[in-house]
Amino acid sequence: MREVMEFDVVIVGGGPAGLAAAIRLKQLNADTSVCLIEKGAEIGAHILSGAILDPRALNELIPDWREKGAPVETEVTEDRFLMLTETGGIKFPNFTLPGCFQNHGNYVVSLGLVTRWLGEQAEALGVEIYPGFAGAEILYDENGAVKGVATGDMGVGRDGQHTDAYQPGMELHAKYTLFAEGCRGHLGKQLEAKFNLRADADPQTYGLGIKELWEVKPEQFKSGLVIHSAGWPLQSDTYGGAFLYHYGGNKVAVGFVLGLGYSNPYLSPFEEFQRFKTHPKIRTFFEGGKRIAYGARALAAGGLQSLPKLVFPGGALIGDDAGFLNASRIKGSHTAIKSGMLAAESLVEALAAGRSRDELASYPEKYRNSWLYQELYKARNFKPYMRMGTNLGALLVGIDQTLFRGKAPWTLHNIADHSKLKPAAECTPISYPKPDGVLTFDRLSSVFLSNTNHEENQPCHLQLKDAEAAINFNLAIYDAPEQRYCPAGVYEILRDASGGHPRLQINAQNCVHCKTCDIKDPGQNINWVVPQGGEGPIYQTM
Repeated sequence: MREVMEFDVVIVGGGPAGLAAAIRLKQLNADTSVCLIEKGAEIGAHILSGAILDPRALNELIPDWREKGAPVETEVTEDRFLMLTETGGIKFPNFTLPGCFQNHGNYVVSLGLVTRWLGEQAEALGVEIYPGFAGAEILYDENGAVKGVATGDMGVGRDGQHTDAYQPGMELHAKYTLFAEGCRGHLGKQLEAKFNLRADADPQTYGLGIKELWEVKPEQFKSGLVIHSAGWPLQSDTYGGAFLYHYGGNKVAVGFVLGLGYSNPYLSPFEEFQRFKTHPKIRTFFEGGKRIAYGARALAAGGLQSLPKLVFPGGALIGDDAGFLNASRIKGSHTAIKSGMLAAESLVEALAAGRSRDELASYPEKYRNSWLYQELYKARNFKPYMRMGTNLGALLVGIDQTLFRGKAPWTLHNIADHSKLKPAAECTPISYPKPDGVLTFDRLSSVFLSNTNHEENQPCHLQLKDAEAAINFNLAIYDAPEQRYCPAGVYEILRDASGGHPRLQINAQNCVHCKTCDIKDPGQNINWVVPQGGEGPIYQTM
């Protein structure tokens, strides 16, 4: 028997969207009972972003955030945009850059630290926060409306049987439930299917962001310097780019974002990132420095036309569970916060009217009348343009954003990423250099720096819908691309001593919860579900 707890509102996910919703609920009505669960071991443990924070939404949510000690301190002092070739590159003058690449008034932050601080603000207002509890199951009432979620059972063995440490999950019932799981939320996917939320939306498209945090020599550090790059090491037909953000005490966040609509199954996002750091205009920043953290996370980049219907009986999608990231600005924290605030305002109105478990129709209306919609509308063609290749795409984005100010009289559409992969026989293998252990690294030493841990005696949270398809389809046609697109070394093809009888081995304990496999698998055969609560990476300052 599961224990049952009742609340006015249950929020699944302790990122910027979920916490902003919780805070706004309590600001508007302190008597509202709010429960927030987070699958990470602590608030912020699974948060990974670049990150440059546009403070617009934070100013609205907590106007006195400076006085309250928010870890938002390093204001952007300089923007540089580089177009790289293999041996050199050019720096674009700032006056030629569209507004989406200019960061005056923004801040370089550790989003993990910002999220932890938001958690403190929520708890101070009376929000009940339970880290280490993953939302594992959606609960429905007799009318088919969402009535809450159940957290995952603990102490279940790999064979599915209860161990001596078994504890059943809890049922959290609510008048309304908000889903703020982040990109490719596994409950969000189920809601989209059950309520047909994507009937009028494009497929969502994604990027994979891989990030390292370095402590560099003082002479290589410039507080507030922001560098973005495009071009090498990617081919011109593959969308992606990189960033270097200087903040704090001699810290440089370096990352690589690759659009998951690429076609060559031999491409390895992790190896492309390592290769990027060797560029002569980049490597000098890291000489004599030390890599101190690593992580990876998918991000929803489809924008306006890929947003699903936001509401359903009993709840709503907020933040990146819906896909509110503005890919053209490489920013989603402020949009996530704003979406959580808008949903909270609709919730307070509904609760005041004595309603429960119906559709929050005013939430999409509030979104359509907000600056959030206007911002996403201006950026709506960014990802479709970039599908045309880096060079042509960048030119079209520049025309769209400078000449038309994002209001061009056309809207282009998105295509599902997994459908873009070509058979291996049609593609050329890519030879990547071996890591040197100083500037470039392998996957396993990188995963070590993510502080990832999973109890091995538990059901695998990376589920194959058809176990044979991994060999008969993925390996036979695409040469098992999961070996390369996973940034954590989770998937391996092993063979017997004769070199035959291949099998797929899943090293689930390495998983950093990036969700790339769930997105990019060409047969959509991999289903990512939550492991036991609290497991996965622990990003200290990412």
